Amino acid sequence: MELKSIKDVKNVKKFGFKDAAKLLISLIFLLIAMVYASMHTGNLSDNAGNILIVAAIFGCYMALNIGANDVANNLGPAVGSRAVSLFWAIALAAVFELSGALIAGEDVVTTIKKGIIDSTLILDPQIFIWIMMAALLGGAVWLNIATFIGAPVSTTHAIVGGVAGAAIAAVGWEIVQWKNLGIIASSWIISPLMGGIIAAGLLYVIKKNILNKKNKKAAAQRIVPFLIALMALCFSTYLILKGLKSIVSVNFLSAFLIGCAVAVTVFFITRPVIIKTSERLPNSRRAINWLFNIPLVFSAAMLSFAHGANDVSNAIGPLAAIAEALESGLEQTEANIPFWIMFLGAAGIAIGLVLYGPKLIKTVGSEITELDQIRAFCIAMSAALTVIAASQLGLPVSSTHTAIGGIFGVGFLREWLMRNSLREDIEVDSKKVKMKFEQKKLEDYKSELESLGKLKNIDPLFIKELITKINEEKRLIARATEIDMKVTKIEKKAIKAVEKHEFVKRSALKTIVAAWLITVPAVGVLSAMFYYMLRGIML
Repeated sequence: MELKSIKDVKNVKKFGFKDAAKLLISLIFLLIAMVYASMHTGNLSDNAGNILIVAAIFGCYMALNIGANDVANNLGPAVGSRAVSLFWAIALAAVFELSGALIAGEDVVTTIKKGIIDSTLILDPQIFIWIMMAALLGGAVWLNIATFIGAPVSTTHAIVGGVAGAAIAAVGWEIVQWKNLGIIASSWIISPLMGGIIAAGLLYVIKKNILNKKNKKAAAQRIVPFLIALMALCFSTYLILKGLKSIVSVNFLSAFLIGCAVAVTVFFITRPVIIKTSERLPNSRRAINWLFNIPLVFSAAMLSFAHGANDVSNAIGPLAAIAEALESGLEQTEANIPFWIMFLGAAGIAIGLVLYGPKLIKTVGSEITELDQIRAFCIAMSAALTVIAASQLGLPVSSTHTAIGGIFGVGFLREWLMRNSLREDIEVDSKKVKMKFEQKKLEDYKSELESLGKLKNIDPLFIKELITKINEEKRLIARATEIDMKVTKIEKKAIKAVEKHEFVKRSALKTIVAAWLITVPAVGVLSAMFYYMLRGIML
């Protein structure tokens, strides 16, 4: 049993000094953001400048919640597998999230996120500004709630639901492009399924070709360098396509070829290192796990960099749209993000991660299924592979859903393998029991026949009695075997029921899936309410 310590009911802690300190630091950051934004109001009127300041506060609040909730998906597996400590994981991710946002953050963000609404139906710039502000506030509040209950959700879906809900409140149902919303909703199924299947497939290959081998060290020396090279290929391609697309724009083939070159280089560098290192290790699974520590740290850093480059737009994209609308109305459909706005978003994500990220990191890393370095490696690989494959197929995916799907995929594979292993053991035991009875029957036949052969005068009645005894014995053997099999089936069902709950925590599954399903409508309702509140205040 690997999840002995996890309880379905958690102790509720009172609001203490640490919580007060975190809240105070968050409020100080929002105050600094307010002052910083006031320094960039430029030639705006007093009213427009005040709107921009309030919008900046909403955007920073959203960024704090993205850091608290979304970044956990990149760090959870590495921390849960103990490849890196929680402190160093947070420090590493904060640096790479900030770097990704500032170095490779998207410099152009469509003001109508994901084409979810028809912007031509919005004629008044003020209405557009209220929609974006309500979307930011609604998305941030929902992420705050999701973090509190321990449910990792998609920040992209949150902002999409916010824009849709506020726009419906402002204009009506006809403003929403329902086809696009349906495509986005399809990612609720596509993302976790792809992530789970890929992660489970990778783990199965590693188990079959390394962990189940008698000489694990020799198998690891052959295969681990290829796995690390595959990781280099995936993350190189992933970063070029997703993380660095605002710096350099390349097609998939070019990115893949560059990734192949990186992978070949990594293979020839790591192969002698893996061979030399593994020679000093014992022939055990724990030792083989150790070989995946550095690749896991590297994957956490790269995923954080790509996340900062892409998902910072969920916090400051609407803010940049508001700033553009305040300056030039609705003449442009794209908003160039000024550096000061990008900096606020990046800083907010990093601070949110440091202050509130540990809760979700622990949930993702240890409270869904037990992770070691090999399982965590498969999850990280599945996240990169899924995003690359889906982007080329034109399928909408969520990095959050992909990572969580990978974790569940690994857990359910372990359950399936365990049940199969138990079933095989049970079948072997049953065959042994049956063979034991068959052997006894043959020995009895032989003994009786030998006795019969020694007799000079064979009595037919004796032969008849002998046959009767043999038949009775056969019935007893059959009955004993049948009783044994019935007991085995009961044991089999009991073991299956126990193992079903050993490797994947069902309460976590229910909480996360429920949060996924209601994210868009919940944020939509919240944003619609905030739209009416903002309009009432500003009018």
